[in-house]
Amino acid sequence: MEQGLLEQRLNFLFEIDKLKSVLRQTKLYDDSRFENSAEHSWHLALAVMTFHDKSNVPVDLTKCLKMALVHDLVEIYTGDTFLYHEGHDDNAEEAKAAEKIFSIIDDLPLMLELKTLWFEFEARQTPEAKFVKALDRFLPLTQNWKTHGTSWKKHGIRYSQVVEKNAYIQDGSELLWQQALKIFEECRVAGNLLE
Repeated sequence: MEQGLLEQRLNFLFEIDKLKSVLRQTKLYDDSRFENSAEHSWHLALAVMTFHDKSNVPVDLTKCLKMALVHDLVEIYTGDTFLYHEGHDDNAEEAKAAEKIFSIIDDLPLMLELKTLWFEFEARQTPEAKFVKALDRFLPLTQNWKTHGTSWKKHGIRYSQVVEKNAYIQDGSELLWQQALKIFEECRVAGNLLE
């Protein structure tokens, strides 16, 4: 590999290391601190390995793992947007951030692969994107469940909101969606979600 490409790849690794500093709205399962986006991406990749056989349709595990690892890189520039904030689904700013982060790599095949994975995840049209997106929604709700609704309570989130915002979990895994509904109900009964 020529020196210039090696340096670009190293610069990309240096830049994406910043993801470790982006704090999320969810706490770790032990409620000790807020999770960062790099930890979330790692956790999502392991969740993909753990549950890939529970997708509604067969998925390419390698592609799903890659998607999980790149899906939040844009947060280096945009920060983490809380799912329930207005405008959360407006990803124009994130698309600009994706162009910026992936343009660090001049190695065209690698840059195109990473960029394509990110845009595919956002579009949620392929079986892999639907499944990874489902898990991306499922993990934070399990963190709220295990921390007694910490971020839901902090932001005054209602039962109807979590059902609505997380409904497309069922597009990736009906089994995970059924589990999510049980979790929502348990949290509602316990007072960890507003009516």
